[in-house]
Amino acid sequence: MFNDKTVLITGGTGSFGKKMVEAILQEYKPRRLIVFSRDELKQFEMSQRWSTSKYPCIRYFIGDVRDKERLLRAFDGVDYVIHAAALKQVPAAEYNPSEAIKTNVLGAMNIIEAALTANVKKVVALSTDKACNPINLYGATKLCSDKLFTAANVYRGSKETIFAVVRYGNVVGSRGSVIPFFLERSKTGVLPITDPQMTRFWITIEQGVRFVLNVFEIARGGEIFVPKIPSMKITDLASAVAPECRQEVVGIRPGEKIHELLISRDDARHTWEFDHSYVIAQPHAAASPALSYPNVQKCAEDFEYNSGTNPWMMSVVELRSIVAQVAHDIAEGQIRWSMDEVPK
Repeated sequence: MFNDKTVLITGGTGSFGKKMVEAILQEYKPRRLIVFSRDELKQFEMSQRWSTSKYPCIRYFIGDVRDKERLLRAFDGVDYVIHAAALKQVPAAEYNPSEAIKTNVLGAMNIIEAALTANVKKVVALSTDKACNPINLYGATKLCSDKLFTAANVYRGSKETIFAVVRYGNVVGSRGSVIPFFLERSKTGVLPITDPQMTRFWITIEQGVRFVLNVFEIARGGEIFVPKIPSMKITDLASAVAPECRQEVVGIRPGEKIHELLISRDDARHTWEFDHSYVIAQPHAAASPALSYPNVQKCAEDFEYNSGTNPWMMSVVELRSIVAQVAHDIAEGQIRWSMDEVPK
């Protein structure tokens, strides 16, 4: 699909963006692969691994999704867009709400307008479980972003651009992830636990990339795609990281949930199930997936995809293998981590 095409990744220097660049360069032969981000240092560091001399297709484009004029310039001749840029730290968004809105909401609007103007073929935007019944500003901005991208398929007019959304849970080992934090804090002999009942959905960066690439193949427009992924208990994760450490309950932070949702009961009435994922359709076009996709069945009206009731719950043994991989990636420099990234 990406062979001899131009692909642009917003937030291309982030954890997901770098893994997507790696996958595309390994598996496709794009005409151009544009890394769009506002961090020139990260772009420089990426260029040491993927240089333009060794990979002539790659371009490093400095810009901000808040700047529509810059997006219009960057989108010139682009076929496919992966929108991964976001302000995603929950405490930071709570303290700086206007900044989160500018990037996550107004930035989404700019992506849509630029994509329509440039006649982009397909745009896939990344979302989060926090966008489902949000209780924090980050989740609210991503819910708004999801609505903007799904609705764009309605008001695109004569344009043929397709917009779709991918929604999944916490990415293992990404910046700000709890595993590197626990690994660092284990040196003190105490691991802080927000709530003993807390659960979270988990997905690896590699799984996220694979899922997004699959969505590019199958999206018809207006859908929110949700992969079937495991959950974990925060206490089990702490035991997997450092079973010898004492677990200290410190209470949840503002804007946190005990359990996360990927699909709410309100969404269930227009949600369909695949073998390995779910698709949430636009309410006013709820019959389209059943007509367009093979081997898909309607979800029950009281269905809810909740990290606390998810039948696929990871064990401590399974979590240990993930922790070991994250620790290896940190040691190899593939995951950059600093205690400065932990919200105080």
